[in-house]
Amino acid sequence: MVNALVRTVLGDVDPRLLGLCDAHDHLFLRSPRLPGQELGDASAARAELNVFRSVGGGSVVQWTPYGMGRRVTELPQLSRSTGVHVVCATGLHQAAHYSPELLESLRDGLAEVFVSELTEGVGQSGVRAGIIKVAGGFHGLDAHARWTMTAAAEAHRATGAPIAVHLELGTGALDVLDLLCGTLGVEPDRVILGHLNRSPDPVVQRQAADAGAYLAFDGPSRAHHATDWRMPDAVRTLAEAGFGDRLLLGGDTVAAGARSVDGGPGMPYLLRRVGPRLAVELGEELVERVFAENPAKAFSVEWR
Repeated sequence: MVNALVRTVLGDVDPRLLGLCDAHDHLFLRSPRLPGQELGDASAARAELNVFRSVGGGSVVQWTPYGMGRRVTELPQLSRSTGVHVVCATGLHQAAHYSPELLESLRDGLAEVFVSELTEGVGQSGVRAGIIKVAGGFHGLDAHARWTMTAAAEAHRATGAPIAVHLELGTGALDVLDLLCGTLGVEPDRVILGHLNRSPDPVVQRQAADAGAYLAFDGPSRAHHATDWRMPDAVRTLAEAGFGDRLLLGGDTVAAGARSVDGGPGMPYLLRRVGPRLAVELGEELVERVFAENPAKAFSVEWR
């Protein structure tokens, strides 16, 4: 894509400027499913970005979608003051994260909301989203997921924006691809599948990569998930099968206690521990590709 750019909260940038990228994380997040665990402290977000920058980080893609406390108006200053590029999301998560009244208010115009946030800006902020975030269900797609993914595909066709997908506990990847790419006509390399490490099925992972989608291995901030200890094997298997160019890594910090500045691993853990761990087994060249070259391709768009 000759004229492809990454849409950050400070404007469109050359993909080569992203540097080392945390391809799936959250600076701000609020949900009734996570009571008392909100990411809502701008000072903590700034501190986290500064630590990430200090270990070599260059960019963060925030997957927090519509109605979940994105704090979009604060993102430009955080990006400017820390020197870290930030990409924000439009889109819609699973129904459980919203009130029925809010969902009903979006019923007849969801794609238009996505397009507006991608092209004009979120609310009155003027800050444009750079990705569309939607979500599947556990081993399948319910009516809500089909509705949001249909709207995402429509918004993608109007703008070119990539579609990032939360896979519930890592499941349903092939159902997502069947719908988005098979039925709705989205090119597979415009789809980023998140949380594949939570259901470490090498056959499904290879099928998803073979289809042409990007695979995001994320979530070392989460206990009780198959993240760090199984992820290197999965990445190696996919790379050896020729899919090293389809892989992304992210932290997916969703609770305040998971931030490094609050005692958790947080964003810097990706570069401080995960990257060196992978380099021992897979080599520096592949690690550089996963952290820099692949995100530059996955999140860049010839914007329409």
